[in-house]
Amino acid sequence: MITRRCFCSSAPRPWLFVGLGNPGDKYKGTRHNVGFEMIDAFAKAQGIEMNTLNCKAIFGQGFVGDAPLLLAKPQTYMNLSGESTGALAAYYKLPLNRVIVFHDDMDLPCGVLRLQDKGGHGSHNGLKSVIYHFRGNREFARLRIGIGKPPGQMDPKAFLLQKFNASARERIDTALQEGVEGLKLLLLKGLTESARRFNTEQKYKHIRLQTMPT
Repeated sequence: MITRRCFCSSAPRPWLFVGLGNPGDKYKGTRHNVGFEMIDAFAKAQGIEMNTLNCKAIFGQGFVGDAPLLLAKPQTYMNLSGESTGALAAYYKLPLNRVIVFHDDMDLPCGVLRLQDKGGHGSHNGLKSVIYHFRGNREFARLRIGIGKPPGQMDPKAFLLQKFNASARERIDTALQEGVEGLKLLLLKGLTESARRFNTEQKYKHIRLQTMPT
């Protein structure tokens, strides 16, 4: 849990967790906003208040154990997420290996997570913006949150802005709690070891869920 300490030069370099989504009640609970939901779940679990604005993001900071942590939900709308993310990383002088972006992913079954140390944007507009504002650098970690593919011929944009049905909502709620535990492990053990453990667990979940409808 958080203890009250200062972010000073002698402390370890902080991690920046950024959840992607769209601001406002209109988008709350939609598939495209699971990055926001992961930030909220982690903040609640660790007692971190998201109660300030910083670099166009709803922002919170604290410690988990000895690890200093910054949490952000950019309020720029999804397609401009990099404006906030890039500014935060620059303001706190963070190398990209201390940044993790949480985002929805249609290439994973609903409720399956993946923790990766780098990657492309996969046509995700929020990630495109983040990469652009990192000057094309893709060497930052991502927590991919599976939301499944659109059914039939449904427009992907409409699918992203749709709320989850009951069964999908249950899967996402479970995934959020798994994500919280995975992120706590990351802060304790580092990215490489935590990703190996976490992704092995999620691989079996992937196999189990990929043929089940949502």
